[in-house]
Amino acid sequence: MLSLAAASAYFLLIHLLVSGTRARDAIVRRIGEGPYMGLFVVASFAGLIWMGWAYALVRHDAANTFFWGVTPATRGVQILLQLVAFFFIVAGQMTPNPTSVRAIAPKGPGEAMLDQPDLVAGMLRITRHPFLWGAAVWAFGHLVVNGDLASFILFGSLLLLALWGPSAIDAKRRRRMGAKYEDFMARTSNVPFAAILAGRQQLRLGEIGAEKLVASLVAWAALGMAHPILFGVRAF
Repeated sequence: MLSLAAASAYFLLIHLLVSGTRARDAIVRRIGEGPYMGLFVVASFAGLIWMGWAYALVRHDAANTFFWGVTPATRGVQILLQLVAFFFIVAGQMTPNPTSVRAIAPKGPGEAMLDQPDLVAGMLRITRHPFLWGAAVWAFGHLVVNGDLASFILFGSLLLLALWGPSAIDAKRRRRMGAKYEDFMARTSNVPFAAILAGRQQLRLGEIGAEKLVASLVAWAALGMAHPILFGVRAF
């Protein structure tokens, strides 16, 4: 359990104390955007692998405390939550977005995207951070069906990071892109549907595109069917 806690703390801290902070800006000035992103990706993947390995070791260990198990009701809720999560993740990744890693990468479209008059469309009308909200729903769904201490540490850490991430990305983009990004923020919302409820946007499902909806459904179904092979637990 100690290894899982350490891995989760490591993964959280490299994001909370480096990514999205002025420490990141200082490192980028020193070594450049490309090398920084390469190092951070390696560090992040190392953290995820460590977390997954530690979780697998302790999941059925006597040191792990179980508070509740899977029921037909919680399994049904989890299936629906994962469908929502995949919609936000897949459709969000297929939508041009200045908050994405690809946009800010070296030679990425970056600030130029903010000059596009039709940028805010489809998924961006719902939230400017679809991937992270999808990740948050994904993590929460796994907590619904995994009522044990190890899962609280693993999925709770990922949920916390997904909920914190949008504010860190917004702060990072504002420092880099200035007034253009502030205008983008004013026309969109972090919390899903908040801009629509506030009257700053309209929900236009047709703009999302049928291909994104189909891709989300296919990815959800494929991972669900492969889940027993990959993780030893059936999803459906």
